Amino acid sequence: MVETAAKPRIAVILPCYNEEAAIGQTVAGFRAALPGAAIYVYDNNSKDRTVDYARAAGAIVRTERMQGKGNVVRRMFADVDADIYVMADGDATYDAGAAPALVARLIDENLDMVVGARRSEVELAYRRGHRLGNKMLTGMLAQLFGRSFSDILSGYRVFSRRFVKSFPILSAGFEIETEISVHALELRMPVAEIETEYGARPEGSTSKLSTYRDGWRILNTILNLYRVERPVLFFGNIGLILLIVALVLAIPLIATYAQTGLVPRFPTAILITGLTILAFLSFFSGLILDTVTRGRREMRRLAYLALPPPGEG
Repeated sequence: MVETAAKPRIAVILPCYNEEAAIGQTVAGFRAALPGAAIYVYDNNSKDRTVDYARAAGAIVRTERMQGKGNVVRRMFADVDADIYVMADGDATYDAGAAPALVARLIDENLDMVVGARRSEVELAYRRGHRLGNKMLTGMLAQLFGRSFSDILSGYRVFSRRFVKSFPILSAGFEIETEISVHALELRMPVAEIETEYGARPEGSTSKLSTYRDGWRILNTILNLYRVERPVLFFGNIGLILLIVALVLAIPLIATYAQTGLVPRFPTAILITGLTILAFLSFFSGLILDTVTRGRREMRRLAYLALPPPGEG
């Protein structure tokens, strides 16, 4: 008797806030695309009838009281048990019909994440300010971490179980997608991107994303992750800047001392000494923190390796 491999359990997880105009359509779309999947809607203190419409569409509805998308994703990753996770927004902008292709790519190539990179022909679907900000932040991430995705802010992603259960989420808001991308890059996980359609919101559904406020939060998250994950480079660059300033200030003093044998500007000399000390303190801080970061990265890698890859659960 030949044994057949059990089908992987697929969970569709949808964070929602005030999406009564779109959640029913979103659930129906994923129900049609992935008939065997369990569909979870996590409501984040909606003031409208999102919960009622989600239940009516057949979704499993749960609630997260802490406001912010990052808090919702943390709760979803902790609570939902599956082999493969399909995460999207509840606003019906992502193409649910692309989900089978994303899942198949994850399984066929034993990947840990497949990103649905957004492609839109509709100007209202993907505002120019959001598009420009996404390109700038994506380019910055590539410069700081050496590798990146073409769309780091996409909310349409498919994950393996070992990705989800090894990811210590720290973000609270819309910067969660950036943290997810950096986590995958830092652990050198096998990942891929597939271009997917991105449509306009249904009538009555409005975006909760602020171009400037949330863009600043995402930028701040990238810099903080760079400080945490690349302490030698972060503090080394600070130390190098301080040392250069100290050397520039020291040149006139050295020239005067060579000519007269005197150091007439004691405040400047004291400032140079202080800047040099701070520069070396910054260098050594980076070295010490790099040891801590390496230990943390090893622990995350071990947690990741403790779980089987997709298709072998």
